[in-house]
Amino acid sequence: MPTRKKHAKQARKAPRKKAKSKQLTPGQWFEKLVAVQARLRAPNGCPWDREQTHRSLRTYLIEEAYEVLEALESGNDAKFAEEMGDLLLQIVFHSQIAREEGRFTVAEVIREIHDKMIRRHPHVFGKTRAKDSTEVLRNWEQIKAEERRANDKKSGSKTGDDLPKETSLLDGVSRALPATLEGFQLTRKASRIGFDWENTGGVFEKMREETEELKKTLKEADHFRTEEELGDLLFAAVNLSRFLKVDPEIALKKANAKFTRRFRAMERLARESGREFKDLPREEMETFWDAAKKSEANTRLPQMIGAQRKG
Repeated sequence: MPTRKKHAKQARKAPRKKAKSKQLTPGQWFEKLVAVQARLRAPNGCPWDREQTHRSLRTYLIEEAYEVLEALESGNDAKFAEEMGDLLLQIVFHSQIAREEGRFTVAEVIREIHDKMIRRHPHVFGKTRAKDSTEVLRNWEQIKAEERRANDKKSGSKTGDDLPKETSLLDGVSRALPATLEGFQLTRKASRIGFDWENTGGVFEKMREETEELKKTLKEADHFRTEEELGDLLFAAVNLSRFLKVDPEIALKKANAKFTRRFRAMERLARESGREFKDLPREEMETFWDAAKKSEANTRLPQMIGAQRKG
């Protein structure tokens, strides 16, 4: 049975051959992609595509987003474009399912984001003026809050006590996000109205404080408190990443990749010496770790110099 990836690539490959003889607009290409997905979902289409639901596609949506990030980091433009196409296909796929259920169409999806961008950029499309990006973000949050209030009023949203639903500046941060991204967005929203540290010094002090509290709970052997204090320390680290303008999820992904590279290098070094890494004493493992770090640094230095010369 064809896989989801093969569908995506076949859907893009077929029209590419014709593009040489006739240049199509982005809108025309988009319509062709929507038609391809509709055909795959049709009664005489692909069995796999026809079986999919919004729930079954959730994992693919997340996977494609991460593959886009990986392609972006690779510097390979062809791969980057390909992976963004796969992500776009997920939007088209979900929209096609919704259209079949009579809920909404892909045209409504596009219209919604188009109108939202116009509303939230009054300094570009209206008479409002914004002196810098900070003011743009502050206005953005204010407009979002006004939109939520209007939507709640329109839908008659109530709490369990039949009272109007309370709004918060933190509304809109999805609980479905990975924990690092959720924390990043929560602190970013709070910072936009001035609830923030003055500088990184305050965040480092908070991390030191949380580290000491974590050490204290370890002595008490209280697992619940240990989990809580470790969470506080991780939250402070996420806050620091925001201050440093570093995405914590991407930073952690890179750290994971670095550990994986070095661990595999240690295993390789051990095999070259005629042994298995798992059988080595701890002290020798550390020696191999240092060797892997040194080897990686020697490999990266020429690459960094080459990149600087190109820049």
